[in-house]
Amino acid sequence: QLQLVESGGGLVQSGGSLRLSCAASGLTFDYYVITWFRQPPGKGREGVSCISTTDDSTDYADSVKDRFTISRDNARNTVYLQIDRLKPEDTGIYYCALVPRSQLYMTCVAASLPSAYPYWGQGTQVTVSS
Repeated sequence: QLQLVESGGGLVQSGGSLRLSCAASGLTFDYYVITWFRQPPGKGREGVSCISTTDDSTDYADSVKDRFTISRDNARNTVYLQIDRLKPEDTGIYYCALVPRSQLYMTCVAASLPSAYPYWGQGTQVTVSS
C-alpha cells in the first residue's frame, strides 16, 4: 500500500532552479530513509541525496554538494529536493526511493545501491538546456 509520487520536474535553463517533491502515502513504519536517485540519459541510477525521517541526518553526492538541498515535511509525509544553479549535466529522471530502517540502524548514505530500496516512485524528468 505504500506509494511514492515525485513531482516538480520540468525544462529549465542552465543556472535556474527547481524544487522536486516526493509525497509518500500508506506509511506503516516510523523509521526509514528516503534517497533521491537520478538517471541521466543512457546511464545508470546514482544516489544524489538522502535524508533520515527521525533526525537531521543528510548526505549528498560530491557532484551536487552546495547546489542541492534535501528537506522534509513530516506532517505532509513529503521530502523535497531543492536544486539551484542547474547545469546541463543535471539532466535526467529523478526518482525518490524509500527503505525501512530499524531505529538502531538509521544509516543515510547518498551513494547507496538502488537494489537496497524496495519502494520507488515513478520518476520526474528534469531537463536543463544549455
